Amino acid sequence: MSAKFLHIVFNRPLNRAFDYAAPENHSLCADIIGARVLVPFGNTNAIGLIMGYAKQSDVAPDKIRPAIDILDPSPLLEQDHLDFLRWAADYYHHPLGEVVFAALPRRLRKHHKMLSLNTPHCRLIQPSSEIAMQRNASRQQAIVQALAAAEHQTLPLKTLQDQFGPVTAVLKRLEAKKIVDIHDTPPSSSEMHWRESGHQLNAEQTAAIDAIKGKFNQFQVFLLDGVTGSGKTEVYMQLTKSVLSEGKNVLLLVPEIALTPQLAQGFRERLGDCITILHSGLSDAEREISWRRAKLGLSRLIIGTRSLIFSPVAKLGLVIVDEEHDPSFKQHDGLRYSARDLAVIRAQRAHCPILLGSATPSLETLHNAARNRYQHLRLTRRAGLAQPPAMRVLDINDQPLQSGMASALLQGIQQTLAKHQQVLIFINRRGYAPVLTCHHCHWVSACHQCDAHQTVHRAANQLRCHHCGAQRHIPMTCPECGSPELHPLGQGTERIEDFLQAQFPDTPLFRIDRDTVTHKNRLHELLQRIHQSDAAILVGTQMLAKGHHFPKVTLVGILNADAGLFSTDFRAAERMAQLLLQIAGRAGRDKHPGQVMIQSRYPDHPLLRNLVEQGYADFAQAALAERQEAGYPPFSYQILIRADAKKAEQAEAFLDIAATWIKQHHHGVIDCWGPVPAPMARRVGRYRSHLLMQAKQRTLLHEAMRRVHLYLQSTRAKKTVRWSIDVDPYDAY
Repeated sequence: MSAKFLHIVFNRPLNRAFDYAAPENHSLCADIIGARVLVPFGNTNAIGLIMGYAKQSDVAPDKIRPAIDILDPSPLLEQDHLDFLRWAADYYHHPLGEVVFAALPRRLRKHHKMLSLNTPHCRLIQPSSEIAMQRNASRQQAIVQALAAAEHQTLPLKTLQDQFGPVTAVLKRLEAKKIVDIHDTPPSSSEMHWRESGHQLNAEQTAAIDAIKGKFNQFQVFLLDGVTGSGKTEVYMQLTKSVLSEGKNVLLLVPEIALTPQLAQGFRERLGDCITILHSGLSDAEREISWRRAKLGLSRLIIGTRSLIFSPVAKLGLVIVDEEHDPSFKQHDGLRYSARDLAVIRAQRAHCPILLGSATPSLETLHNAARNRYQHLRLTRRAGLAQPPAMRVLDINDQPLQSGMASALLQGIQQTLAKHQQVLIFINRRGYAPVLTCHHCHWVSACHQCDAHQTVHRAANQLRCHHCGAQRHIPMTCPECGSPELHPLGQGTERIEDFLQAQFPDTPLFRIDRDTVTHKNRLHELLQRIHQSDAAILVGTQMLAKGHHFPKVTLVGILNADAGLFSTDFRAAERMAQLLLQIAGRAGRDKHPGQVMIQSRYPDHPLLRNLVEQGYADFAQAALAERQEAGYPPFSYQILIRADAKKAEQAEAFLDIAATWIKQHHHGVIDCWGPVPAPMARRVGRYRSHLLMQAKQRTLLHEAMRRVHLYLQSTRAKKTVRWSIDVDPYDAY
């Protein structure tokens, strides 16, 4: 072939591809596009990915260096997937190489060979009745008996390891005696084995399933707007069964790693072992194996968190985004993408439907449904006999509080426990107290690197900054005046736990937050203990609010509901409403009715009243009307440029260059606000500033951003300033 130049990108912040001469004696063809290549780069060698090849190059011949080796016999990423990644890089104004490498498992971003997908198996090759064992060979006997009882007298090595612990040495001895044979089994596609749930679908579930099935093999966005406990997961399962039966595969995104195992377990019970999980909590080897099984179509349903959206999936027939409103789908550093928004593009390119599920849909999604861009499906009642919980706002003004809890709530807890039912107390602050202060000189536990307080973690005897991670021991006396009068102010999950444990000493209490869920199996262990308990108290943060099914919880208490009522962030009220209703949805999900008590110092606030008395739909309609009047998204589009530096004036001056340029070249088309200090102006010792761009038309905004991007890259100030671009920012933090 006459083509001899490779176009290569690298996992580096470089906004271009590089041309290299093809390796000698290597035949160039389409199969090399999407493969890794080893090339000289500067004074070292680097791993790149081939994006294309050509007969000619615009680079001078004496500047082109030859590639050393093409590392993969076939593409890691197919052309259609590379096109999707190009789109993402262009939309989020991020270097293509970093986006492309984000689609690869961590091991394959380096010079590692792909792991084998073969599975080691052990087979009994002698009749067990004829095998004579020495009396002291008890482990050998146990393994032989297990193999003899297995189908085809064969078991995976992992099964034996799970049952007997380390078995390699024992198996080697059995192999030497020609009793067992150890061999690798090639990977095979996992088959679906459907099991009915035993629960009959209601009319709304059936209508939703039929509507989506009618759009199989074509692109359509569906919003499944279902109240908590309405059976959205059953709809997901029924649709997955239908897609898999047609020989296609399903991608399911969830907002949190913690939700993945329990959701996967539920799908396994219904669909069999055709599922793979893919998220950052897995080891590098586990992620690579899951990634390759998804790419090759060996796993049929792929469940994971936001980074899954970049992974290739063979024969994609349906995309599901559960809890589509959740802020966890937005990446807040590096490539600042929205997995939900990219999922829509992914489905569009795969010509398949996408289902966005939520009990509290985002205002952007509701706006798209109102414009008929998305088909709006509703599940308005809970599945089975469960009824919506009764909601009550507790006015805590002029009320005596015990550890931040009103007497009415404490009385409700006591009555609920007496019925052998469970209580969930939500407070979105972990630790013992938000701040430590001196009653003598008014010193507070400020972080030395951030404009924030250090939180009291009394069990660990530490003050911790939840923003930069800085920590120190809790002082015995005030660092400023030496007074011993140091006191914690406010409540966190740890303090609520201590108080309730003292009030109800005979009741099991489970605290669930990032301090107690310290490894990937810990949450599963806690959830199992909760389900096995009768009367119990659950205390936790947002980790308790998302997707969990607690059939014995009949009372939910919400302690700090006022945080979103007076924020300068125009999204704060929406986030507050979504969080409150998600937490409230944990109550009364079984046969016993539920109630929700919301403590507030502003019980008559119109947003709170509207939410409690009229429900989320009315709240969302009012919030959208306010957004439209103010000209905020989704009635406009935004891009936020962030900058930080060691000196506040450096970051502000850098953004001032951009603001001046935008006003000169896009006056009247692009609104430009700033530069202004970030809400937390100093973080990890660096000063942060923001510049917000807003426009009525998305295309004009992005065209301006491309030109601003090129202009800023040419300025000298970038050497002292770190900066980033956030398209469709979710918050100004």
